[in-house]
Amino acid sequence: MRRRLVLAMTGLIAGALLLTGCMNLPAPERTPVVEGVASDLLPFYGQEITWEGCDGIDEGSYYCTTVTAPLDWTDPDDGALDLAVVVRVGGSGKSTASLLTNPGGPGASGFDLVADSALFAVGDELAENFDVIGFDPRGVGRSTAVRCLDAPEMDAFLFDIPAGTRGSDEWEAELTTRNDGFAAACEVGSDGILPYITTENAARDMDLLRAVLGDETLNYIGYSYGTFLGATYAKLFPERVGRLVLDGAIDPSTSSLEVGMTQAIGFESALRTYMASCLNTEGCPFGGTVDDAMADLGTLLATVDRTPLPNRDGRMLGADTLTTAIIAALYAQGSWPVLTAALSDALAGDPAQAFRLADFYYDRADGVYLTNQTEAFTAYNCMDYPNDDDPAAEAAADERVNALAPTIAPYWSGVDRCASWPDEPTGVREEIAADGAAPIVVIGTTGDPATPYEWAVSLAGQLSSGVLITREGEGHTGFNKGSACVDEAVVAYFLDDVVPEDGLVCR
Repeated sequence: MRRRLVLAMTGLIAGALLLTGCMNLPAPERTPVVEGVASDLLPFYGQEITWEGCDGIDEGSYYCTTVTAPLDWTDPDDGALDLAVVVRVGGSGKSTASLLTNPGGPGASGFDLVADSALFAVGDELAENFDVIGFDPRGVGRSTAVRCLDAPEMDAFLFDIPAGTRGSDEWEAELTTRNDGFAAACEVGSDGILPYITTENAARDMDLLRAVLGDETLNYIGYSYGTFLGATYAKLFPERVGRLVLDGAIDPSTSSLEVGMTQAIGFESALRTYMASCLNTEGCPFGGTVDDAMADLGTLLATVDRTPLPNRDGRMLGADTLTTAIIAALYAQGSWPVLTAALSDALAGDPAQAFRLADFYYDRADGVYLTNQTEAFTAYNCMDYPNDDDPAAEAAADERVNALAPTIAPYWSGVDRCASWPDEPTGVREEIAADGAAPIVVIGTTGDPATPYEWAVSLAGQLSSGVLITREGEGHTGFNKGSACVDEAVVAYFLDDVVPEDGLVCR
């Protein structure tokens, strides 16, 4: 058994992303930085990129290109893959540096984040002064991608309800067979890239992007999983760290067992905070105390687990999908009314709103998966996290989740998807110090359910040059989320090289 790992990305509830308009500006023209590069990597680091107009983007300040990276960084002659890159040229037209960003996941598209909403990605002032770079990491989206299942088969994989009773041998066998089929499809569809879909390789790719973009050091904002990518970069290339902001931090020393346990407790806590608000809001379908309301929600989950609700498209809403819908809505306080509507409708026998939330989580619309984020999410996690095979530790984690997350605990554990993965993990879980790096800013939000605040405290403490900003509030990540204190500190750090006070607390 393995605890559910939750997608960790800032864009989940940023549903209405808008293209940011600006005047026509020329594409950046900078010389690749190749000083100190090993001779066998020079063909990659020295490549000249050609910026072209982007399909579907009419704005004259957006340009797209493709960068070629080694498939295997330990053997650069053993094939290559493509990295899709988009730039929004700095609005001032005078930018002399790039600002890379990653929205998390793993598996979320940084290309889409910048192409659809650069200002959501980095805010107005940074977009004015930097060339904002969005890219799809290896395995993701428009880059050389992990490919597994088409829509009908993916629907069956994600939404079909096992015939066996939850926790029974029949239930476990059915889920294992399902995971085996998914993994086999990924191996067939991904053309040999699965062993190389790792965060360490993606971090090396990011240094390649820095170099071909003509930057001596890396400027970067990473959200959620993007903090692990950024911290890994700092571990590998501390001398090349420029200004790094790691927002909604993941603790790189935390095992998958601990991640799943901590996220379960975080989402239960966020759910209780939501429920307290709901009970004081007109139209809330629950009553009494928060404990009463949580008990009633637990009853709803158990009910749809026994008797799933039919959706108009033929899918059935069981407890697993309803839990996914709840998780999706807890990423941002602004989505709480949507969660209230979904739970009200489910109580009335209508699962449509819950499926809309679950579809948003899986990046599914009108029966089509818009990206491969679920497939890439699995590929990265199965390679990054060493196998957890300690029955005593699993039992202790289960006991803690049952005690501190009793509402969602019955639907949190499942059959380990990575046990079916065709390649053994190569990642390690260890603290990252990045000795010698310039100051690195870590942001943690006290009510963040997906990347709990304690992880930000831990990462900032591990990093030799870590600086912690605390946002007191709810929701996932802290920059550009309505806190002037956080935003001003980050902008001053990037534009004026003013390192925030370590321990700064913002609301």
